[in-house]
Amino acid sequence: MSNPRILAIETSCDETAAAIVEGGKTLLSNVVASQIEIHKRFGGVVPEVASRHHVENMTAVIEETMSSAHVTYEDLDAIAVTEGPGLVGALLVGVNTAKALAYAHQRPLLPVHHIAGHIHAADLIADIKYPAMALVVSGGHTSLIYMPERGEYEVIGETRDDAVGEAYDKVARTLKLPYPGGPEIDRLAANGEVTIDFPRAWLEADSYDFSFSGLKSSVLNYIHNANQRKEEVIQENVAASFQASVVDVLVERAQRAVSAYQAQQLIVTGGVAANHALREAMGKTFPNDGDVELVIPPLSLCTDNAAMIGAAAQVVWEKDVRAGYDLNGQPGLAIK
Repeated sequence: MSNPRILAIETSCDETAAAIVEGGKTLLSNVVASQIEIHKRFGGVVPEVASRHHVENMTAVIEETMSSAHVTYEDLDAIAVTEGPGLVGALLVGVNTAKALAYAHQRPLLPVHHIAGHIHAADLIADIKYPAMALVVSGGHTSLIYMPERGEYEVIGETRDDAVGEAYDKVARTLKLPYPGGPEIDRLAANGEVTIDFPRAWLEADSYDFSFSGLKSSVLNYIHNANQRKEEVIQENVAASFQASVVDVLVERAQRAVSAYQAQQLIVTGGVAANHALREAMGKTFPNDGDVELVIPPLSLCTDNAAMIGAAAQVVWEKDVRAGYDLNGQPGLAIK
């Protein structure tokens, strides 16, 4: 069967999500229960709190997903779930739910890598052309992944310290902005000017890795020193200058990787791919009439969701990979 109808479940962090995807391309339903308001008062995701709310939300989210798609379990060909990486407690809620459903309805169980999910969100809006390059940018990940063929993933660059989304959140916290910090920095930066020369960590000449801890520290020091001298901190300019540094590095790395690996397509995905400045810069660097096609999923498919897991599950299905009932959450799972 080339176009299986798959129920996908995603609980790697603080979104309880389920979706039904047919043939890896057709989205029949997509439901996300966000916990942003719950974690906002803590200034970040509290793993134990996230896990408890996944337990509370899971049944209702799946029921809404099935109802929205007008399907029953008899209409499904498989159950897919995020195996990792992510918060172990959160992953376990999704994994155990998927195992129970697969067992109860005697459907195959498909294990999906969270990052592969982000990448294959592109399948829902375009046809991925191989060889392809993916830049995955989120709160927990900053990676460049080369894909010579469908279902093959080679990590050629990753962060050596803070993920880019993590750096955004820490800078936002220092500026006393609400959680999540990424959208707040993006909003402020749109009204600011690049007046501060924050550093860009280029690392070794041939490296595709990333480092944002030095940039983060530079921003924190700038704000601390200004406060000590009782100087005004123009938040919009700090945000714009910080964001310019981040975007410069991400664009340079992606551009060099695409050229070196002769990729036909660049996929920019993950929560930070919702950032307006990054989307604009990538659009200018990889124009529609250029040699390399740029694919950036819509905002709803950039942040964590189950539609992307259903799209990636199609690849797992095609490779004839099936999980047993001993499937477990893998918080540090590598992509391969």
